[in-house]
Amino acid sequence: MMDKKDEAIRIKYEKLGVEKYYKKYAFKYTNPHFLQIEELLINNEKHIDYSKVLDFCAGGGEASKVLQELGYKGMMGSDPFTHKLYKRNVKRPCEKWSFEEVIRQKMTGDYSSIICSFGMHLCEEKKLYPLTLELFQHAPTLVIITPHKRPILEEITGIEKVHEDFALTPKGKKVRLKVYGNVFIKEGK
Repeated sequence: MMDKKDEAIRIKYEKLGVEKYYKKYAFKYTNPHFLQIEELLINNEKHIDYSKVLDFCAGGGEASKVLQELGYKGMMGSDPFTHKLYKRNVKRPCEKWSFEEVIRQKMTGDYSSIICSFGMHLCEEKKLYPLTLELFQHAPTLVIITPHKRPILEEITGIEKVHEDFALTPKGKKVRLKVYGNVFIKEGK
C-alpha cells in the first residue's frame, strides 16, 4: 500500500503526465520517501563512492542532502524540472539534463557515482539502454533508488548488479537501492 502523498503524486503523474506535473509542482516537490532514501544511503556508505556524486533526476536534492549530512561536499544535481528547487535546498550547482539530452551526449563531467533516486523508472523502456550506457560514460557506478522493481538494469548486456538493499516504508512497502557496475569498463574494453 502506498503512502497518501505518494499516491497523490502517482495519480497526478497519470492525469497530467510527468512533464506537466513538474511544470506545475516543481518548486513544491518533496519526495515522500525521504526517510527510506536517507536510511539506504547511510547504510550503504561502504558500498558506494560518495566523493564526487551526480544526483541525477535530483528532485529537491534529497540524496544530496543526506550526503551533505554525512560530510560529503562533492556533489551536484541534474534535473530538467526541479533544478531551481535543488539549488535552493542544497546550495550546489544543478544542471538541467533530461533523459533525451543525456542520450544525445549533452551531459558533461566525470563522477565517482551517479545516484538516481525515484527517476529512472520514469524512463521509457526503449530509451533505458542508451541512457544507461551514456551514464556509464561518466561514472563507474550507477545507484538506483526506486519504489519499484524497475528499472531492471542487470538485464542489459554488460551491466551487473553489484549490490542491493531495501528499506521499508511505514506501510511495509520496499524502497530498493541497487548498485550497478559496467562489466566492460572493469575489463578495460
